[in-house]
Amino acid sequence: MIFRILEDQYAQKIRDSKAADRRYIQLALALGRRGQGRTWPNPAVGAVVVKDGVIVGRGWTQAGGRPHAEPEALRRAGEAARGATLYVTLEPCSHFGKSPPCVDAVIASGISRVVSAIEDPNPEVAGQGHARLRAAGIAVDVGPCAAEAARDHAGHFLRIRDRRPHVILKLAVSADDKIGASGHKPIAITGEAAKTRVHLLRARSDAILVGIGTVRSDDPLLTCRLPGMETRSPVRVVLDRALRISGDSRLVRSARATPLWVAASETAEAAAATRLGAAGAQVIRVATDPAKPGLDPSAVVHALSEKGITRLMVEGGARVASSFVAAGLVDEVWLLRGTGTVGAGGVPALDALPLAAITQSPKFRVRASETLDKDTLTIYERA
Repeated sequence: MIFRILEDQYAQKIRDSKAADRRYIQLALALGRRGQGRTWPNPAVGAVVVKDGVIVGRGWTQAGGRPHAEPEALRRAGEAARGATLYVTLEPCSHFGKSPPCVDAVIASGISRVVSAIEDPNPEVAGQGHARLRAAGIAVDVGPCAAEAARDHAGHFLRIRDRRPHVILKLAVSADDKIGASGHKPIAITGEAAKTRVHLLRARSDAILVGIGTVRSDDPLLTCRLPGMETRSPVRVVLDRALRISGDSRLVRSARATPLWVAASETAEAAAATRLGAAGAQVIRVATDPAKPGLDPSAVVHALSEKGITRLMVEGGARVASSFVAAGLVDEVWLLRGTGTVGAGGVPALDALPLAAITQSPKFRVRASETLDKDTLTIYERA
């Protein structure tokens, strides 16, 4: 009987330990999200240092990707890190980049145990960070909240594996599945609560992308305009094969304040590119097929990935959205639906594609939904 009691107590201790590991990793994930949209090309990692059940240090990857989360958390923990446990959302790096390897800082700190949510697929890491920690006598556990960490670091993983960013398509549609009025005239679809969520999504994105049609009809600014968050605006990207964007557009006039990249054909006029460069914009040349209109979305996302973009928000218009869906490049969809109708002359949400290509497709599943005043938000993810 006594052995059964001891076994039950031991099993309960293990369960309590696993629950604590998950709790601290979830905190680290929340911290890491603070850096989303600001750390590219590095992943937005979170870290927590815990000793005897007390949090003694917290950190997240800083703007520009440095310092990394682990040395930030260890710096705040100071001497209290000795003998403590480090919880981190991604395997600590083991190679020299623009900063020393994080494993060196972990080993030097006196940390006795490391709990990582998931291994880093970067070939320069890929298990080597964990191996070096174990070789130094540090206990390493991997796996708590791995699925959640994989979602948070999806852009980093895709950039490493597929040479493209994680793509989030944002659609604001009317009750009859339209995104604009007749003649592609802009129209208010959703209310202020929904617009606030969109601006928060912009702040957590590395770049936001629209087509030249949207620029010419709406003259958007594409910044984060929430109070105090103006500096969190993403890089603005315009698909403009022939470089038709006007120098008087708000995007070009604000190019020195917030980065503007214009993706164009290799054969687009050099003079137009020079004018954009003089205004502070950057032209990205993309290979094109003369037999096809527009720019190839796959070529565009590869070019953005090479420049370090890991989280790309696609905001419009209908043809651009349709081309990304048709190319199989959409990983996540934020579908905001208003209560009003536009009518038969309105612009369909996905141009020639039905909205059912997302809402009723086996390729996507609903991850979350919520009400934003009178509007609704449904988030779909790749199934």
